[in-house]
Order: sequence, then C-alpha cells, then structure tokens
Amino acid sequence: MNAVGLVALEGDLIRIVLAGALGLLLGLEREWSHKSAGIRTFSLISLLAAVFTVLDQPLLLAIGGLFVAVQGLLLAVRGLLIEEAGLSLTTSVSMLVAYGVGVLVGTGRLLEGVTVAVLSSLLLVLKRELHSFAWGLSREELRSTAEFAVLAFVIYPLLPSGDMPIGTAGFSVSIEPRVVWLMVVTVAGIGIVNYAIVRSYGGRGIAVTGFFGGLASSTAVVGTMLDHVRQRPEAASYAVAAILLADAAMAVRNLAIALAFTIGSPLFGAIIPLTAVTLGAIGIAAIIADWSEEVEMDLESPFSLRNALGFGAIFLLIVVAGAFAEAYLGTAGFYATAALSGLVSSAGAATSAVVLYRTGSLSHDVAVIAILLATASSIVVKALLAASSPDREFRRRVGIWTGVLLAITAISTAVTLMY
Repeated sequence: MNAVGLVALEGDLIRIVLAGALGLLLGLEREWSHKSAGIRTFSLISLLAAVFTVLDQPLLLAIGGLFVAVQGLLLAVRGLLIEEAGLSLTTSVSMLVAYGVGVLVGTGRLLEGVTVAVLSSLLLVLKRELHSFAWGLSREELRSTAEFAVLAFVIYPLLPSGDMPIGTAGFSVSIEPRVVWLMVVTVAGIGIVNYAIVRSYGGRGIAVTGFFGGLASSTAVVGTMLDHVRQRPEAASYAVAAILLADAAMAVRNLAIALAFTIGSPLFGAIIPLTAVTLGAIGIAAIIADWSEEVEMDLESPFSLRNALGFGAIFLLIVVAGAFAEAYLGTAGFYATAALSGLVSSAGAATSAVVLYRTGSLSHDVAVIAILLATASSIVVKALLAASSPDREFRRRVGIWTGVLLAITAISTAVTLMY
C-alpha cells in the first residue's frame, strides 16, 4: 500500500472512531434516563452510518436509515402500549440524529457532525430547563420568540448575497446585506439568551445581574445599580462590581463580533486588549464585591422586532457615516465616528468596523483601533451615568475603576500595535 493509500486509510479510521464517540455522547443521556436505547445502541447506529458512508454504498446507507427509522418508531409505539406514558418520540428522533451524525462524519464533515452531536446532546440534557422555560412563557414572550424566528430564518435568505454598493456618484460604500442582517440577529440572540438566563436564575448574585445583564443592556445594569444605591447606600460595593461586570460583558461581546465575522482574516489585534479589559473588570469585581448580595433586575420582553430593526438602522447609519468619514476626513475622521458611535452602541460601532474591514475599506489596525475606541466610549458612558448618583462614594469608586479599565485598554492596545 502506498503513502496515499495509508493517509486515506488513516482518515477513514479517524472518521469511524469519531462517529462512534459522538454516538456514545448522544446515547449517554438516554442511558442515564433509562430509555430503551442507550450508549451501545447509539454508538452502533453512528458507526453503521459512518461505515456505509466510507464504503460509498448508497443502497446500504438508505437501507440502514430506513432500519433505524422503523426501529425508532417501534420503540415509540412500545412505550405507548407497555409503559403507558404517552407517545414519546425523543429517543426515536435521537436515533435518526445519531445516524445523520455518522453520515456527516463519514463524508468528512467533521465540524458539522460534532456541532450536531453537541447541540443534540445539550437539548437532551437540558430537557427540564427547556420545558420549564417554555411552560412559563407569557403570550408577549411567545410572540417575541416568533418575531425573532422571522428575523433570523425568514428575512435572511431573502437578502442578496455578496457585496452591494450604497451611495451616489461621488461616494459609495460596499456592504454585505446578509452579514449585516446576521449581525443584527446575533445581537438580538444575545439579548434573548441573557433574558432566559436572568429569568431562570433570578437575582442570584451580581454575576448574573452585571455580566449577563451587560450582554443585552449595560445601561439597564447602571440604571438598576443607581436605584439600589439610592435606596441602600451600603450596596455601593456590589453596585460598582456589577457595572464592572457589565463592562466585561460588553468587551466579550465586541470581541466575539470582531472574531466571529472575520474568520477568513481574523482581527487578532483585538484579542489582547479586549481580553485584558474583560479579565481586569472581572478581577476587580471579584475583589471589591459582596458576593452574598442578590440583585433583582427587571428586564423587558426578550425581543422586540422594532428594537432590532432600529438597531439595524442605527448600525447601517454608522457604517455609512464611518465610510464617509474615512473617505473625506481620513482615518482620524473614522476614529471620531467610532468613538461617538460607541457612546450610543458599542456593538453597532464594532460591527460597522467589521463590515468595512470585510469589504476592504479598512485595514486591520484601523478596524481594531475603531473597535477599541467604541469599547472605551461605552466604558466612559457608564461612568457618566453613574456620576448622576447622589452617593459621592459610589461616584468616586466608579470613576477610579473606570480610569483603571481605560488605562488597561490604552496600555494593552499600545503593546499590541507595537508588536
């Protein structure tokens, strides 16, 4: 056997082993739940699909899929007749998913196979939490979920793919409509996940209130802390920590935007400064906070189509304004636009920099500095909002630690650009 044959054989072996491992992962929860099909069955199903796929036998693959479907249906009927617990299709569908994972891995789509297996396993493990959350939804929350589904899955495929120029004869900027819309969906999705976490776990400490609240609305965190400090001046220590955690969440969100949408040519320059801000804010909060305190946070509906469309409009305006400033005022003009935009929405400013970077309108360093300026502006806004508090000690602490975070941002940025 030559070297090429050995490499192909090793690749096939890796796929078969990975398929069996992912099937085991899917069967783990079913085994723990004492279902009819468990670890061994699920592993064998994924192995069967991978083997038939590697052998390139479409007929055997189709027969195997039909066999798994029939077997799953028989298990569901057996549960209905014998256990008298109602018709449960979860195990049956999970078996088909395991077969599909084996096919994906067998064809070399390793990332897709792993993703499907992990997401499916999470759905099985989080059964109680998901049912509890769904049953507790109000009519308004259910409507919000439907609106988000329309935003994410209906509008996106209708948008044109590729670059699309916007402007007049004297000035134009290229944008990617699908990428812009995907960013709007991402920010809205973060808000929904945050809402679910806070709603499920309540005010169990400032970690939930500050960090997860900051993912959706850092302004809401500051407003909540201002109210608590006004009512209870002794709460200043954890109120300051909550604001710092909101800064950390904002930095994490901006870093995620900077990396997730630039996979082909990542904005690596943003990693060190934004990570430094995140770790610095979390570290300070861990030291100064009274972690035994609980904070209740009154969040609005998880999703608003009007708010999402409003964010998209603001974001598009920031993109056009930034490109205009870059074209007519140079790099300094774009930096000023990013800093001012960060006062309103650091996520919008970060995404606009990413869009312009993707289309080649900005260089790597300019895009990174713009994102960091927007982040710094957002940190400053929180301090300015906190300055409205009548509590002098609270204002002083927020001001000091904001200065520390800004210094961390400046130093880490200078070090990153230097090397």
